Amino acid sequence: MSGPQTGDKAPVFKAPSDGGGTVDLAKLRGKNVVLYFYPKDDTPGCTTEACGFRDNLLAFGKVDAVVLGVSRDTVKKHDKFKEKYNLPFTLVADEDGAITEAYGTWVEKSMYGRSYMGIERATFLIDKKGVVRRVWRKVKVKGHVEEVLDAVKGLT
Repeated sequence: MSGPQTGDKAPVFKAPSDGGGTVDLAKLRGKNVVLYFYPKDDTPGCTTEACGFRDNLLAFGKVDAVVLGVSRDTVKKHDKFKEKYNLPFTLVADEDGAITEAYGTWVEKSMYGRSYMGIERATFLIDKKGVVRRVWRKVKVKGHVEEVLDAVKGLT
């Protein structure tokens, strides 16, 4: 399996984000980072997951954690998605695919018998020193946000 494993240094990146901003992972050292990858803005599973992080953001803040969502959608699509669902955390636009490649979340998927490349729903918990502490692959949305929150609480 490609991408960082538990105990590895998290691959750093600098990428455009919603609202015309930029996210530089290296500058988030000193905070716990929940880096979650999702296939597409404004689709049912992705919306449920994003709203779960939104609804628990205060709890993540209390354990010094920053939530970042990553997909290959454009900044413009991220802006619409954030506005529609009032998402108070940063969405990273990985339009060139460099981040999904570095984290091993750009994978072959299949639906209705045909194969295609897409983003595997995955979450990486990165500690204050930039080390991956936990990896969730092939995430099932139900209960995931709570599981991630418990894991972050375990770091403090």
